[in-house]
Amino acid sequence: MLDAKRRRALDAAIELTFFAYRALTGRADALLAARGLSRMHHRILHFVARLEDPSVGALLRTLGVTKQAVNGPLRDLYAQKLITFDRPPGDARVKRLALTPEGKRLEGRLSALQRAQFEATFEAVGEPAEAAWRAAMEHFGREELQRAGWRLPDKR
Repeated sequence: MLDAKRRRALDAAIELTFFAYRALTGRADALLAARGLSRMHHRILHFVARLEDPSVGALLRTLGVTKQAVNGPLRDLYAQKLITFDRPPGDARVKRLALTPEGKRLEGRLSALQRAQFEATFEAVGEPAEAAWRAAMEHFGREELQRAGWRLPDKR
């Protein structure tokens, strides 16, 4: 059983997570909203840019969502000429995804905004705090990382 002080500290950690996430996504959300896009579009752009051989199936596994959840956003990205689809020869069941040059530019702008926020934060709190944050996030996300088959790159 948690004592009241520990419970308040854990509640504060939950609240910090909400506010930090809002701060991290706010600028990117505004950039996306100007194009009529949302956070789901952002996640798709982010992971299509980083998956080794992006297919719809790999994207679904990585995001942990259903086909229905990405169908509309993928159509939106295609309509705005931010993403392309193709089918590899010999396997019509697989739909490969790729960012267009415009999709790469948008994804690059979104990631640059968030990288700058992380860089400023990690500079402000120092290397030990950054390492502690990474350890906590990896601990939180370990089951999801495994489920998605995602390997984190080296930290630096």
